Amino acid sequence: MRNSLVLLAALALAACNNEPKDYVTLSGKITNQTSDSIVVRSRTYSKTIKVNPDGTFKDTLKVETGIYNFTDGSESSNFFLKNGFDINLTLDTKQFDETIKYTGIGAEHSNFLAKNMLMQEQLLDLDALSALDMEGLETKFGDIKNKLAEFYEAHKEVDTSIINRLKTDIDPMLNYYKNYLAESVALKTELAKGKPSPTFEGYENYKGGTTSLADLKGKYVYVDVWATWCGPCKAEIPALKALDKQYEGKNIHFVSLSIDDDRSHGGSWDKARENWKSMIAEKELTGIQLFAPNGWQSQFVLDYKIKGIPRFILIDPNGNVVTPDAPRPSDASLTALFTSLNI
Repeated sequence: MRNSLVLLAALALAACNNEPKDYVTLSGKITNQTSDSIVVRSRTYSKTIKVNPDGTFKDTLKVETGIYNFTDGSESSNFFLKNGFDINLTLDTKQFDETIKYTGIGAEHSNFLAKNMLMQEQLLDLDALSALDMEGLETKFGDIKNKLAEFYEAHKEVDTSIINRLKTDIDPMLNYYKNYLAESVALKTELAKGKPSPTFEGYENYKGGTTSLADLKGKYVYVDVWATWCGPCKAEIPALKALDKQYEGKNIHFVSLSIDDDRSHGGSWDKARENWKSMIAEKELTGIQLFAPNGWQSQFVLDYKIKGIPRFILIDPNGNVVTPDAPRPSDASLTALFTSLNI
């Protein structure tokens, strides 16, 4: 009788061990970690997981089946979670998207999502696409759509909910990029290379007095349209300062044009101007620092059809447009452009 009870207990334990887990086990290791935690979230779920000093982490998550966002510092990726999965991920933050890899039960779905993200980045090369005309854009986007559809059809092992969602998202995603690029193409047609640049007159100069575009003729003018509240604008400051130093004494002016306005500072233009001056001093900004008197409604901003910042413009020594949408200071193609112009 005793032996029978022991046998029954063993069988019960084995049955319990064979039951599917009602949670996800998530572990991994991050090389060159930039934060002490990661965050897993969706629209209805969020969990922060501690990362050890050696970059390792492990936790369990009870989730609804679906695609979740995984964030480490300023970088993120999507992965697929389902209770019962046991996933291990590894990545190097210096090449986040290129190195992220999943192993374990259920890993194939997340590896597919990582490959999809890389493929979209490669296909949607905005610099290359913005160089096309409208006819070229239509042809290229048709090609991109076909390549993505073929990629999705080729992965039968991936959960159908993922494939169906990506297929549904193809047209809205491509239309968004197409409309964005269409504006850029139209801008480069209207303000084509060699056409007279829109001008500005009497803009307040941080160092005193006022400055007009006409005052800067005789040299190339690289204009950075920015604002103190703009995160991406501030991210370009170190690269812009480095460029200003690198090209000191060369045939170019570096102009930073602030469009801080009263809407950004409680309705006060004086407060906007004060913040502008404070940041110039705090960040030790170089180059020619100007303040646009009417912010977004300044004529120069309207003429260049600026709807988002930062925006960079290059004007030649005669006051003509080189490009109304120049590369950012942090983009290596900018110095290549300067070299081609013998700056």
